[in-house]
Amino acid sequence: MSFWDHLEVLRGTIVRSALSVLLFAVIVFCFRTFVFGTIVFGPLDNSFIVYRWMKLPLDVSLINVNVTAQFMVHMKESVLIGFILSFPYICFEIWRFVAPALYEREKKPVRASFLGGGLLFYVGLLVGYYIILPLALHFFLTYNVSDIVQNTITLDSYISIFNSTVLAMGIVFEFPMLIVILSSLGIIRRSTLRKYRKHALVGVLVVAALVTPADPLSMLIAAVPLWLLFELSVLLCKK
Repeated sequence: MSFWDHLEVLRGTIVRSALSVLLFAVIVFCFRTFVFGTIVFGPLDNSFIVYRWMKLPLDVSLINVNVTAQFMVHMKESVLIGFILSFPYICFEIWRFVAPALYEREKKPVRASFLGGGLLFYVGLLVGYYIILPLALHFFLTYNVSDIVQNTITLDSYISIFNSTVLAMGIVFEFPMLIVILSSLGIIRRSTLRKYRKHALVGVLVVAALVTPADPLSMLIAAVPLWLLFELSVLLCKK
């Protein structure tokens, strides 16, 4: 194939992936009450599973100070959740694009890494949604510098921490998939990862600090599964 033929195939991959996101986004947009009442605002409910399990009380309400904020949040969350729902199909499209460039011995592990990466993405989302986000919210919403200061949380502020925490954990959990692909292509080996294990620990703490809010508790909680992901990557990597 010529360079322009490759661009044409890439264009088709991008268009089909974008259409799948758009399709799911439209469906999500139509179920506003369920999506926001049950999913997006779920971690604000005092009966959320983590608060009940750890007996952590939470009392919070949101306000909106921007005329267009509620509609724009509805649009953005529909697209974001549309991307999350279409992620397996996007992985399939990426695989179909890169597969012709791989040797036969490379196709099997790379294909497996794409399948595993889709699963790990959702595991990361669940970790962010059910563990990191509620604990971070409880820490920040119950922390105060003085009793005269009352927390009044805006819709934009909550949506920002919701998206950054949950989606970031999903993306970070793709690390083993990346390692398997690089290992299959002969770019990285298990001995290299073991050699730089101490450096990896520092990197894990830095990444945990970046993908979670600034409180130490959520950072440390996020660091545990990230370190386990690194160890899993070491096991999956070629010798």
